[in-house]
Amino acid sequence: MPLDTLFIFLDEGGNFDFSNKGSEYFTLTSVATTRPFVFATPLIDLRCSLLESGLNLEYFHAAEDRQAIRDKVFGVISSHMTAMRFDSVIVKKRMTMPSLHVEEKFYPKMLGCLLRYVMNGCEGQYSHIVVMTDSIPVKRKKDAIEKAVRLQLSQQITTKTPYNIYHHASKSSVGLQVADYVNWAIGRKWERGDTRSYDIIKPSLKSEFDIFQHGSKAWY
Repeated sequence: MPLDTLFIFLDEGGNFDFSNKGSEYFTLTSVATTRPFVFATPLIDLRCSLLESGLNLEYFHAAEDRQAIRDKVFGVISSHMTAMRFDSVIVKKRMTMPSLHVEEKFYPKMLGCLLRYVMNGCEGQYSHIVVMTDSIPVKRKKDAIEKAVRLQLSQQITTKTPYNIYHHASKSSVGLQVADYVNWAIGRKWERGDTRSYDIIKPSLKSEFDIFQHGSKAWY
């Protein structure tokens, strides 16, 4: 029997501002699943129902959606979580060494840390791995970040299973929209102590790694 392809959808939260004006935490979360994506049709149906009701909703985005919409989306996610696995890396930014205070170094490093954990346990289980992130918005840094991501993954990931990484607009993928919602729930917990949405997604949260839990140099 042929092996499935594993899809890993990624989303990040917080910002790359390491001053006192920036977010306290940076979160990077993955949603891993195989086809068929059981959440896809219910989310498409939900969006169509909202359009029919007169709401001009192009795609789901947790930070921008109204709470009533978030409740419905989390309802779909919670109904299909057994087919998904969530993992997250948490970074307390004030503990990050100054040498990583640039996107081209910080983002690939954290991405490599998360994917190393998720992907290295996949050897022999899947025929292929497809990793999708949201589009990199800063055009002048896009090439530099993508190059750094490829280098970081080649250094950290030991799996022999072939994989590709793509950067697509989240509006093009319900998988990326689910990752956005899951990461938003985790970010709310860490930034504000608000666990309302976190408690919904927690059953499928396999790891929630606080990178600096043992000090700023323990991970490096």
